[in-house]
Amino acid sequence: MAILPQPRHHNSADFLEFGKPRLFFGVTSGNLDSIVANYTGNGKVRDFDAYSANGNPWWPGEAKKANRKRPDRATIVYANLARAAYTDVPVILGGVEASLRRFVHYDYKQQKLRGSVLTDGKADLLAYGMAEKAIVEAALAIKEKKNLTGINGTCERMTEQAFREFTNQHAGEDEMIILPSWEDIQRDRSLFLDAELMIDKHARSRSSKILVQKQQTSWLIQHPPVKPLTEEDLDKLYNLPFTRTPHPRAGNIPAYQMIRDSITIVRGCSGNCSFCAITRHQGPTPSSRSRGSILQEAKRICAMDDFGGTISDLGGPTANLFATYCKIGGCKKHDCLFPKVCEHLEVNEKEMLLLLEDVVSLEEVKHVFISSGLRMELLLKTPKLMKKLLASHTPGSLKIAPEHTEDGVLEIMHKEPHEVLCNFVNSCKKIEKALKKKVHLTPYIITGHPGSSEKSALNLVKKMKRLGLTVRQFQDFTPTPGTLSTAMFVSQLDSKGRCIHMPSPAEKLRQRKIIEQAFHKRNAKRRAKHKKRP
Repeated sequence: MAILPQPRHHNSADFLEFGKPRLFFGVTSGNLDSIVANYTGNGKVRDFDAYSANGNPWWPGEAKKANRKRPDRATIVYANLARAAYTDVPVILGGVEASLRRFVHYDYKQQKLRGSVLTDGKADLLAYGMAEKAIVEAALAIKEKKNLTGINGTCERMTEQAFREFTNQHAGEDEMIILPSWEDIQRDRSLFLDAELMIDKHARSRSSKILVQKQQTSWLIQHPPVKPLTEEDLDKLYNLPFTRTPHPRAGNIPAYQMIRDSITIVRGCSGNCSFCAITRHQGPTPSSRSRGSILQEAKRICAMDDFGGTISDLGGPTANLFATYCKIGGCKKHDCLFPKVCEHLEVNEKEMLLLLEDVVSLEEVKHVFISSGLRMELLLKTPKLMKKLLASHTPGSLKIAPEHTEDGVLEIMHKEPHEVLCNFVNSCKKIEKALKKKVHLTPYIITGHPGSSEKSALNLVKKMKRLGLTVRQFQDFTPTPGTLSTAMFVSQLDSKGRCIHMPSPAEKLRQRKIIEQAFHKRNAKRRAKHKKRP
């Protein structure tokens, strides 16, 4: 296997460098959607890319506009260049961008709906989700000169005639779910929300039905998802001889510096926040590694020449979903945290505590931190773990994500009610007294989300101050592909089909300023007071 990182994209020369691929071109835009990487939520060009050398997103010596190391809609650009390099080599798309843009989706830079990247990129196959099993099956099929059809965890495109033959031979109407088409959605944007709700329900239920959506001139066929990896599967995967350093050509990558000494312990999330695409990409069922596997990776980190003694994170999308499981074996909803923690969710506090003890016990390790996000409602159910984290495993402050304080907005976000934040802060204060140590909390907030208003921003400020919290981390809502919040933004309807308030760009800015003025002035006064102290 050859890896071609950030190829030049003005022609296909770089795609010829390693010669003709034996099996296929595997195309990904990287660890981030290219539009999210290149532009802010307001469409402004980003001058920093954490996944490029020294954070510089530009190639030297050329006009900036056409000179980004990562092109806009990189998956499509790279797919076309790969096809131009070798016309007879299969092209398979994968990664976050392909996964979240596999159906009709909204592109906030162009401010319009686009068709699937599979059809726009004219690729042979799209592997969605984490795709370890799907890509191996596809590689074997190519090696054995078989058709790339019917592989779980993939999408394929078909002509009208091929689709009719497919439905006649392989799938009756009861085996398929037909989504609103590109043409229908263009005519009525409320159907975009319908489509996204159908995709979401299908994904969370882990349905074995085939999803079908008519694009402009072809059909998109999504085969059923691959089963979640078991603990044994994950352990085998993470035991493969991957390097822990960037590609030799990559240079100094800021994102690598941040995660260099971190360990993934869990994947997937059953929280299903409306604005988040983790469930769409990694799935609704958390899968955890064994403590033994995690400990082995910690030992490999300890053996690195530049290890400084700190494991920066034992985490994942939601760190304290580690070792959780459903006592009844799962259900079709896979909605374990909303509106409250499901009674069938087994939260394994003991296993998380043992994991921390195991890693801390390594001779070379001085500190172990949990830097990934933590769900407050789960921490409230694990008081020993919560106390342990606040006492020894928090890097400066504990990151929490209430996202807002107004229950109406929180319901639209598919987040826990504000009462949970109040209870959590009160619990932290009790632990603070017991530890005789100041507990610092960093709440993350989204401004300008569908359903929010200037009044809700003002209420947020009052409630945060009442709880003694300072909002330092907040961002404007960005309508990224593959989320229900984006579908609400496009349709101006909530998930129940009701009309909701949609902040204009000017109002989003006013909401942001309300929070900035309330807390940045407060922070400035504290800094000034601190400077006056002897």
